[in-house]
Amino acid sequence: MEFFENLVAEAPPFPPRFADLKKEICVDPAAIERSWRDVLKELETATKEIEERGAEMILQVPYEDIQRGLSDDQLKALKKTGVLIVKGGVPKEEAMGWKQSLMDYIAANRDKVTGSPPGNIVFYEIYNSKPQILARTHPALITTQKYLLSLWHTSNPNSPISVRTPISYYDRLRVRPPGPSVFTLGPHIDGGSIERWEDPAFRMCWKRILEGGDAWRQHDPFDISPRLDANQDLYNAPNQCTIFRPWQGWTALSNTGPGEGTLRVLPMLSLATAYLILRPFFRLRAEAAAGITTPSDIPLEADAWVLDLEDPTFPGSTPGKTQAITPETHPHLKIAQTVVSIPRVEPGDQVYWHTDVIHAVERDHNGVGDSSVFYIPAVPLTERNAAYLRDQRSTFLQGLPAPDFPSGEGESRFAGRGKVEDVDHLEGRRVLGFEPFHHESFVNEGERQAIAAANEVLGF
Repeated sequence: MEFFENLVAEAPPFPPRFADLKKEICVDPAAIERSWRDVLKELETATKEIEERGAEMILQVPYEDIQRGLSDDQLKALKKTGVLIVKGGVPKEEAMGWKQSLMDYIAANRDKVTGSPPGNIVFYEIYNSKPQILARTHPALITTQKYLLSLWHTSNPNSPISVRTPISYYDRLRVRPPGPSVFTLGPHIDGGSIERWEDPAFRMCWKRILEGGDAWRQHDPFDISPRLDANQDLYNAPNQCTIFRPWQGWTALSNTGPGEGTLRVLPMLSLATAYLILRPFFRLRAEAAAGITTPSDIPLEADAWVLDLEDPTFPGSTPGKTQAITPETHPHLKIAQTVVSIPRVEPGDQVYWHTDVIHAVERDHNGVGDSSVFYIPAVPLTERNAAYLRDQRSTFLQGLPAPDFPSGEGESRFAGRGKVEDVDHLEGRRVLGFEPFHHESFVNEGERQAIAAANEVLGF
């Protein structure tokens, strides 16, 4: 179960230096208090909307809408919730063929296959199968990722990144049979926890939120510039994603709906982020905390809370773990009512969620068939990501696990694993790092630098 250790471990007490960090960050306490009150008031309306509308808030679009570009209303919904389901693009029969090919691959190498939990694998330590390679390089996935990445922008035109150039990130796969889960993957955000405040570069992503007053409303979750230098892993966490991944995602291999072991999300992006970032600076007043026995007893009105820069605690954060969200640590989000299961997906459907979105996995699978996905995020070209792509290219050729994942012989002795020759188009080989990156012209100087640096790193 090591894959999930960094999500479930208990937090030790925070050392006093974290109280000093709060004082360093909170330069205008009165302004921060105004922000907190504004955010809590907005949350009353936002949480009520999610309680009333539920999964209806999650944007679902046909692939053709991605090809032509989302409408203003669709973009508004996506930027509000941070979650998108793209239906079609990959024909259902093709995705079902990937799954059958995968099961044949597993069967042919049964004595060497590993994963979690041992003996009853759900998460397979498989990265280099032919169907995974075909999915990662499918034109519909590449087109979708190009579009989603293009929704991000650089506030600094010299930021060395090409947001319109996706690269492939090899991740695991899931084949989950019906029944209760052997682990609990509750609401959380990947990409570090305390790092959001402790790392100065990462903290710049929330600069407007931490200014206080009305500035939190100008927070831009799609500005990629401050994220490029952010250190999301100050404590060498296990199974940490070391690249910058603006959109997490998976592609469905089965017909899976609510109650069948699917993804759950809080369809709220900027407002939830503002609350998360401000939350450590406030605590319940002692008189308001008296007599509380369950999370539902926690008073939510702003007057019950007070600014506290002496307590070193950062709720839900633990060095070396992901950011946890619970009814106790973040009561105003009302996650028992607002974290909702995504609508039903069919084989070939793509699901993406913004890197800041709170998400979880259903505890139980009460369906009749398995719930199966390939984990395939949308990742842009940067020099750091290109260095990872170079190393991943090497592990792929050797049949080894991708660099971010547990080492070992992996699939090096597997029969029938994927090869670069399985990819029959230039763009597919390019996202895998086997062809140089190229654009006829550049959006800005930062893009030119990123592509030149990436090609050099990759040996082109």
